[in-house]
Amino acid sequence: MKTSLERIVAALCGLSASLVMASAVHAQNVKERNFKYAFVNQKDHPQGMGAQRFAELVEKKSGGKMKVKLFPAGVLGGDSAIISSLQGGTVDLTMVVPGSLSVAIKDFALFDLPFLFNNEKEADHVIDGPVGRKLLEQLPAKGLVGLTYFEHGFRNVTNSRRPVAKMEDLQGLKLRTMQIPVMIDMFNALGANASPLPLPEVYTALEQKAVDGQENPYSLVEASKYYEIQKYASDTRHTFNPIVVLFSKKVWDQLSEDERKILNDAARETQPYQRAANREVNAKAAEFLKSKGMTLTSFPPQERERLREKLKPVTDKYVKQLDPAMAQEMFAELAKARAVK
Repeated sequence: MKTSLERIVAALCGLSASLVMASAVHAQNVKERNFKYAFVNQKDHPQGMGAQRFAELVEKKSGGKMKVKLFPAGVLGGDSAIISSLQGGTVDLTMVVPGSLSVAIKDFALFDLPFLFNNEKEADHVIDGPVGRKLLEQLPAKGLVGLTYFEHGFRNVTNSRRPVAKMEDLQGLKLRTMQIPVMIDMFNALGANASPLPLPEVYTALEQKAVDGQENPYSLVEASKYYEIQKYASDTRHTFNPIVVLFSKKVWDQLSEDERKILNDAARETQPYQRAANREVNAKAAEFLKSKGMTLTSFPPQERERLREKLKPVTDKYVKQLDPAMAQEMFAELAKARAVK
């Protein structure tokens, strides 16, 4: 049992530590800040989980001065609208798939090429390497600052008409795709009818049968409750999506170096948490969707190879439009990842 003196000493030590921490935060050039973080997925989706962790870290690292308010589920618009808001400085943060940036910076389309990655390990190697960094370095010229890469994962097809177990099963399906040229060309080349729509409009389009299906990771199918209006799912894994976490350059330029460091450090520390959460949720989502009555069809590896072969002209078309040196470097990094056992 501690004596009264020991308790007093312990209390004084605790107070001293608190004062040192408070002094360190006070010594930083940190002002009271309130940031808007808008994104199209649900708050309980792994992207929302990452945003929440990021917000907590920013507040902690700033001693409560910098706060991040989340605006999930597309309440401030789709990806294109939110990116414009960042460029204008009316929204501070968002996170988008690379293809949403490819209109402004063509080379971001590299990550949306069909069947580019076989697994998450390959994706991590390329995205976290020099190619990923060089792409982020191009963002400030477009009014954006890239903080890090989160993860969305492998995209799969769902629909309300029939199981999809082979390429021919895609024929004639009207599928919602992202508003990204390579995605539209991909599904049209496979015999489906691509129907690009912003994510906030997808549930209604599926419910009203304006489209037969859509393609997204299973985590989003669960979070967006597409299982209520979609009967069939197939693990096509046709594209792997990283997620680019963006900050408004217009606002960034007004911040101190200390404030920027807090944001960068919080993003870097959130990245492994968000990716791990995304992989865990995606792994469990398939069973959840089954429990809700969806029929999940396995898409055999040989069929995936047939699709890859069928889509070679699409891949070649987009590679030719991009920086050849960047494309060459990406494929070289991918080869290195595959060489590591």
